[in-house]
This record gives sequence, structure tokens and C-alpha cells, in this order.
Amino acid sequence: MARSLSESDRWELHGQSTFIQQGYPAFRSLYTGPNSFTPWAQTRNTWTTSAFVGVRLWEGGEVYYNPELFQGFGLHDTTGAGGFPNGEAQKSNFPYPHYSTSRLFVRQTFGLGGEQETLESGPNQMATKVDVSRLTVQVGRFPVVDYFDNNSYARDPRKDFMNWSIWASGAFDYPADRIGLGYGAVAELNQKNWALRAGYFLMDKQSNSNDFDPKVFQRGEYVMELEERFSLFSRPGKLRTIAWLNSAFSGSYRETLDNPALNLDIAQTRRGRIKYGYVFNLEQSIADDIGVFGRWSWNDGRNEIMAFTDIDQSLSFGTSIKGTSWGRTNDTVGIGAAINSLSRDHRDFIAAGGLGILIGDGRLNYRTERILETYYSVALFDVMSLTFDYQFIANPAYNADRGPVSVFSGRLHAEF
Repeated sequence: MARSLSESDRWELHGQSTFIQQGYPAFRSLYTGPNSFTPWAQTRNTWTTSAFVGVRLWEGGEVYYNPELFQGFGLHDTTGAGGFPNGEAQKSNFPYPHYSTSRLFVRQTFGLGGEQETLESGPNQMATKVDVSRLTVQVGRFPVVDYFDNNSYARDPRKDFMNWSIWASGAFDYPADRIGLGYGAVAELNQKNWALRAGYFLMDKQSNSNDFDPKVFQRGEYVMELEERFSLFSRPGKLRTIAWLNSAFSGSYRETLDNPALNLDIAQTRRGRIKYGYVFNLEQSIADDIGVFGRWSWNDGRNEIMAFTDIDQSLSFGTSIKGTSWGRTNDTVGIGAAINSLSRDHRDFIAAGGLGILIGDGRLNYRTERILETYYSVALFDVMSLTFDYQFIANPAYNADRGPVSVFSGRLHAEF
């Protein structure tokens, strides 16, 4: 947990900075398209730096502000694979530092009495003592994945796994702008052995957009998560079950294919449509220094992806191991894998030459996209770590005519 730099009863400050250099050598490719990894070697880097400010307003009330600077580019401008290899690479590429108000929200906690617990100080969380039985409401600007689809071993590309389909549920098409941020409201009822969360978020005005649809409640995402906490062989575990529904102005893969006059322009089929899906997210402690995780996510795959990535079904799993046994208590080794796939309508659209948010080779010899990621994070100081990461991507963008691709990364992360 990050340590507070300046803390009082009224406010706290935290910060972080992350630099990632990532690249791959030349690989086999029978052809390329507009959204293809180029088959010759390339390297790109991304950098973020952030402050996290929390202020107590009144009893149970807090406001949080997270100013950030973004700079850099994902490989091939963040296209080329459904499971993209850099979680810090957003869909907006910035040659110079770009300011973002990444979070600005109000949180109110209502204690329901009984046993209490301490919430430790960290980014977007002030140190406080609260009732275990409590209702928390949060409203403002923040990413959906701040509250939903968390996992102790795979959730933060600044510190653990980098691949989009391993640190998150690949088929969870949550609304966000091109740097992963959104607006919404969440209510959470927490009990000792479970928590229930429900949220509403503004939907993108159109696929892969920086604008949000002003038709509140007519458009938007509705999401619910049940978190169950349990003990298996005296070791703690959690199962999170998520159901979500998007009401969006979106296009249909099949309607676009069925009308040759549209020339694969899916925008011409856009109208109010429903997209839905689910996630199962599991984490389990095996020993004090070893944990395992797994996610299965699915969406109906009929209409275009609105905000995350071109994945309709995804299975990911892995393990995280602390370095205690070799005398490096704060080091971490991670090994993870993902298998991603497309719905029939989605793959037919891409095979015909259509473009998704991140994929589109012009043609398609369809296979599931398969990813292996492993990393070693070395603790340099209490507040800094250096990570070496390797990813093997077979059938990038679901295409057996291209790849495999070996992606090598170095990451320097500091926080306080």
C-alpha cells in the first residue's frame, strides 16, 4: 500500500509516475491492414504521472481529485491485437504531455452499525475507520474499473500484468473515453462476507469516442456486481459475478454485411441498440506469498464494441508470487495467459475487411487469439520498482496468417 506524503484529519496526497518502453522484433505476416501490427520491428513508450488528492468534507463525506499527465504512443498507435500488450497505452496518442482530470468525484459513506474495520491510506482512499456494514455512494468522473472487476493479483498495468485481457476482463465493454475514463454513479452495500455494487455510467456517443451521449438513462451502461468472500482450506478467496447492459447508439455487424451498398461502413447502421454480457472473476490465496486468479467474460457480440476492445469471449488466468523464498520480499513474479475470441457476426465482419476499434487486417484466417505474459518486478526502493515483462501473442487480432509476436517491455514505476 502506498504511503501518505502529507496527511491530516482533513486531507491526503499521493502520487505516482510510470514509464513503459515496449517493442517487438520482426515477425511473419502474409499481409497487413489499417489496424495491423506492422511486421517489421518497432518500439514505443508511454509515460504517466499523477497526483491523488483526497479531502474530507463532513462526516462520511469525501471529495477526490486526480490530475494526470499522459504522453506517448502504443505500438502501431494502439491497434493490432484484441488483447493489447500495454495497459498504459490509451487510444489517444500524445506526442507531448497531455493534462487530464482523470478523477473528480464525491463519496459518501453511511455506517449501518456493528463491527468496524480500518481502510488504509492509498490513492483514492483516505485512511479511515468505518462500519463493516455500510452503504457507500460515489458520483462523478472515474473509470468503471475503479469499482468493478477488481482483482488482487491482476488489475493494475502500472504494477502487475500489462495485457488488456489479463489485467481486465476482455469482453467487458465498459463505457469510457479514449483514455479510459467516464462519468457515473455507484452504490455499494458492504457486509462482512459479501458486497453488492450497482452503477450507472454515461455511454459513448459513438464507438471509440471522446464524447458521451447526453440522453441520460435512455443511453448508458447499467452494471451490477456481487462479490462473495470465502475461505478455501483456511485461505481467503473472492468470487465477483458481474452482469452489465449497454444501451447505445451503435451499428450491427450482420446488418452491415447483409447490405453490400454500405461498403462495410458500420456507422450507417447505427441506431439505439442493446448490448449485454457477464463476467466471473475469481481470486484465491494459496499461501502467504502465492495467489492465483481467473476471469471468464462474455458479451453477445452482435453490435459494435463501444469503448474497450475487440473481444467477445475471454478466458484469462494466472498466478502472482512474492519473492520471500529467495530473499526478495517485495519482488513479484507474475505468470498469466488469456484466450480471446470473437462472435460469428464479429469475425465475419472483420474477415470481409471491416475495422474494429483495435483490429482489422483487411482479411482474416480466424483463430482464437492466445496470449502468454510473464513479468518480474524488482523493488529498487520502498517507493520504486523496475519490471521486466515478456508477452507471446499467437494469432494477433485472431489471424493465423500473421505472427506470432513477441513483445518485450521494461517498466519503471514510482509511487508515494
